[in-house]
Amino acid sequence: MTEFLTLMMKPFVACLILTGIHAYLGLHVIERGVIFVDLALAQVAAFGATVGFLWGFGLHSTASYLIALACTFIGAAIFAATRLRKPVVPQEALIGIVYAVAAAASILVLSRAPEGGEELKGLLVGHLLFVGWPEIVQVFLLYSVVGIVHWAARKPLLAISQNPESAFADGLRVRWWDFLFYATFGLVVTSSVE
Repeated sequence: MTEFLTLMMKPFVACLILTGIHAYLGLHVIERGVIFVDLALAQVAAFGATVGFLWGFGLHSTASYLIALACTFIGAAIFAATRLRKPVVPQEALIGIVYAVAAAASILVLSRAPEGGEELKGLLVGHLLFVGWPEIVQVFLLYSVVGIVHWAARKPLLAISQNPESAFADGLRVRWWDFLFYATFGLVVTSSVE
């Protein structure tokens, strides 16, 4: 039993950290009605990591992480720019399209690599059971910074999440605050997938 507890201590602590920030961000996601944005941003991040892999970087290298993060920020910009005051097409539809395109592109990119199938499996499954203390500390610090940013920007972020029409009417820069939300959310998702 002691061996089991020792083995599962790091994944358990990682899960506690992940749960805290994801629960908070999930409240914003539900209020905004963009339920699948986490999947889309994770898939965009996975696409970025596969591009880094194709360019010769290790799938879990810093360079691949930065490429994944850059792709995630592009996805955040797309989601922020396409939020309209009176939407013609639901934003969730665009999120689904981004997810599908990123997933298909990831498969196409990895099909060019000899070990692409195994890398794709590892990218989709993750490695939470094998997380180490340095990774846990890094994620804790990163999520703490994201939490502080969200605390500092809580009023406009909550206003936009809970009543976007009123936020537009009050003159809030909705697209800017949306980008901040999606970018920090993407940062969390990218780090979680990593």
